[in-house]
Amino acid sequence: MKRSIILTCSILAILSSCKDVEKKEENIAKTETEEKMTEDKQEEWQELFNGENLDGWKAYNSDKISEQWKVEDGAIVFSPMKKVKGSENLITTEEFESFELSLEWKISEGGNSGIMWAVQEKKEFGEPYITGPEIQVLDNKRHPDAKNGEDRTAGALYDLVAPSQDVSKAAGEWNKEVIHIDYENNTGWVELNGTKIVEFPLHGEKWQELVNNSKFKDWKEFGTTRKGHIALQDHGDKVWFRNLKIRKL
Repeated sequence: MKRSIILTCSILAILSSCKDVEKKEENIAKTETEEKMTEDKQEEWQELFNGENLDGWKAYNSDKISEQWKVEDGAIVFSPMKKVKGSENLITTEEFESFELSLEWKISEGGNSGIMWAVQEKKEFGEPYITGPEIQVLDNKRHPDAKNGEDRTAGALYDLVAPSQDVSKAAGEWNKEVIHIDYENNTGWVELNGTKIVEFPLHGEKWQELVNNSKFKDWKEFGTTRKGHIALQDHGDKVWFRNLKIRKL
């Protein structure tokens, strides 16, 4: 009887030990899989700016990039010159549709700029914002546009959707921004300095309602295409951009 009990206990102990080993192996495998998925996700990101030159960028509707756009200390910098007239916007050479764009920006005192997507490059469109919706870059404290409505403040979907709160940093300080554009799921959002502040549709009735209630209501080509260039705006004020990267959705 004792031998049977001892034998039974031994078998149970072995089975329990085997289960523990299997569980540990399963956990190790799960951890390795999760780490691999994280690595794969990180590998999806594509640099839009190499920190050294403007490879991958071009002037909007021009073959020559204005000398107002330069690379300084690992950042793309727009420094306005009085002798240069008209806008000199910068766009990616590649076109994107659904994506997540991550970058940092800082604006000069009283400055204004913007980041646009789905921009169409054609001579009949004099500016990127004729076709591409814009996420506002602004010195909220000093630029007068901030007093023209909250949908014109930093991080806003310009003249369409206002930020839920002002989390922008002072002029001269770096802001971290993520712009999420997903046409398949009809979802757009903006995260500024770690806080999601704007959400919006990208097409359909709700999108059209936003446009109809904005300055863009009579702009036939505005926001009508899904694939296009990403643009950095020349609004006549000094602005910096760095750590620009994108991943396609």
